[in-house]
Amino acid sequence: MTDCEFGYTHRLVQDYLQYVLRVPQPGSGPSKTSRVLQNIAFSVQNEVEKNLKACLDNVNVASIDAARTIFNQVMEKEFEDGIVNWGRIVTVFAFGGILIKKLLREQIALDVDTYKEISYFIAEFITNNAGEWIRQNGGWEHGFVKKFEPRPAWLTFLEVTGKICDMLSLLYS
Repeated sequence: MTDCEFGYTHRLVQDYLQYVLRVPQPGSGPSKTSRVLQNIAFSVQNEVEKNLKACLDNVNVASIDAARTIFNQVMEKEFEDGIVNWGRIVTVFAFGGILIKKLLREQIALDVDTYKEISYFIAEFITNNAGEWIRQNGGWEHGFVKKFEPRPAWLTFLEVTGKICDMLSLLYS
């Protein structure tokens, strides 16, 4: 993966962590890809936090090094079978969000360097372990966004109507 691709992934991670921490984003705000990712990853993160609360309460994230170690151990387990897909990539973001929230609770305050270091090692993991897969599967805009962006109900209705018409035309052929 190129530096440009790493930079783009790093920006997505930074946007997501800012979203989790409710940090205002200057300028025009996050990209469409970031917004779609935030919605999907945050809902996954909320489910994990709710369903695994007891387990997560026992995880000690008192430093960046502890966060990096825990992150690497969990991601090694998550990807040990070598399978990469968008769902697993979303879990990387969600787990990063869980770690940054725990670090915030267990550390007095997060400074800019802490935030940058965490976003860097998450982006590094994604590019090293899923970068080629992301590229082969349409990239962030043409792969991820196309798969996960919310679609207007009328568009879905038109697609379903079109498929029904196609099936009916087969009956009458």
